[in-house]
This record gives sequence, structure tokens and C-alpha cells, in this order.
Amino acid sequence: MKLGQLGEDRLLSQLLPGLARARSVVTPAGDDCALVEVRGARDLLVLKTDCVVERVHFTSAASAAEVGWKALMRPLSDFAAVSAVPEFALVTLMAPSATPATWVRRLYGGLNRAARRFEVAIVGGETSRTAGPIAVAVTVIGFVERRRRVLRSGGKDGDDLFVTGRLGGSLHGKHLRFVPRIHESRWLTKNFRVHAMLDLSDGLGSDLPRLARASKLGFKIDKESLPLTPGCKIDNAISDGEDYELLFAISPRERDRLQASWRKKFRHLRLTRIGSLNQKSKIKNRKLPGGYVHFKKSG
Repeated sequence: MKLGQLGEDRLLSQLLPGLARARSVVTPAGDDCALVEVRGARDLLVLKTDCVVERVHFTSAASAAEVGWKALMRPLSDFAAVSAVPEFALVTLMAPSATPATWVRRLYGGLNRAARRFEVAIVGGETSRTAGPIAVAVTVIGFVERRRRVLRSGGKDGDDLFVTGRLGGSLHGKHLRFVPRIHESRWLTKNFRVHAMLDLSDGLGSDLPRLARASKLGFKIDKESLPLTPGCKIDNAISDGEDYELLFAISPRERDRLQASWRKKFRHLRLTRIGSLNQKSKIKNRKLPGGYVHFKKSG
């Protein structure tokens, strides 16, 4: 079977069980970030790598600075998903020999701007020639306090499901200008017990089922309540992908306090209850149209 037939989730289900393990690994590959113990350290070390590839994550019409911004912000969005603090980054650039040097300098300008936004130090990386297309891989390293780590797998039956911001519209350039919800995530875990969380990188239609499966639960959502980016429809909110908003599960007992506190803290960012987690059933657990699926051709 080829990758285009298999898709990312089924491929990972075949690869991850065979990966080398170590006792120090608290959260292995398969969640938004890897969390590991470091001898003598109070907090957990957090590691994440991600990439952007020309004609997959950006087109030739995108500016080099936008590509650099997105390349670093993608792994930082995964840091937000586990409520971690980023500290260091490594950048690997793979580009054809004909790539203009000015394009690369602008790319690093975008990387540096993104790094300064979250006080991340770019400490090294690698460059390599390729026949094309251009690809940029970024690894981010940081930490999270043990009591504040959040995984996909902690959801509980009856939990409310909330999303930050608005969904849909990535195809109109939103995916090049987003800001990861690190500050919001850190505020959430400081003030509330968040049971499960991830960032919506592949779209609600792909990512919500992942959170539910990891928590061994089903879900029910009210599509009419989805917070839409202006000009978008419900299908866009479910299937476009690359929203980079937070989806999280929290006890309904916290609902009123959460909503009131959020309005005071983040006046210009929406927080919307879109549904709940539940025990799996044929009636409640309706499938969503899929979001972005890696390796499968669009259209």
C-alpha cells in the first residue's frame, strides 16, 4: 500500500510501536510534543520538530519572511497544545542551488521575528542542497511543569469542548500569519484543570477525532455554534485546516468561571463551547467531514 492510500494516522500507527524507547520518556511520539525527564531537573523537557515544504505548506507567491514565520510558529503551536514554554530552536534549510541568497536572508528574517515574539533563541541547525522543492525543518526545545502538562488523552466523559479564536479561512493566507496560543495556554493551565488539548493544525474534522480517540471517548458538536472566520462556512471551519487554534476539554463545572475569566483576560479573542465528549455510541458519535490528511492528494 502506498502512502497516498494509507494516510498519516494509519502510517504512524504502524511506525510508532516499533520506535526505540527509554525510561526517561514520559510522553513518547504520538502526541503534540515529546516530554522527557532530565536527571536532576524539576520540570519536563519538551521537544518538537516540524517542517514546511514548498507546494505543500506554502506557494511561490508567499514571501520568504512569511515562510520563515510559519516554519517556527508551527512547532510553537504544538508547544501551546501541551502548555509548554519554548526556549531554543534549531533550523534546517534544504534548498536548490539556484535559490537566491536574498530569499534565504528574508526567510531567516521571518524566523528571527517569530523567535523574538516568544523569546526563543535560534542556536543552530543545518543547510543542505536539494533538487527541490525548498523545505525548512525546525526543532524547538523547552520545558513544562509536571503539574501543567496537558496531553490529548486526558479527556473525560461529559467534558465541555472549547475552541479559541475563529475557524476556517487558511486558504486565504491566514496560515502564514497566525500566532500560536502559547500565552493563552499557559494562562489556562495556571488557572484551570484542562483535561485534554491539541492545536487545530489539520482542521477540526481531523483533530477532534484524534483527541477523542486518544481519550477513548466519542464526541458531539453543535456545528451551528462553530466560530467562523468572516466569509467562511461551516464546512470551511471543519475541513480547511491550519487554524492553529486550541481545542481543549474541561469539566462543565468550570464552564461559567472559565467563560467569565476569559472575557476579562482576552477581550479580543473568542472562546467558544462547541460540544462535549461522551461515551462512544452510534447515536451521539457522528463523524465529521475530514480535515487535511497528509500524503493524500487534494481535490
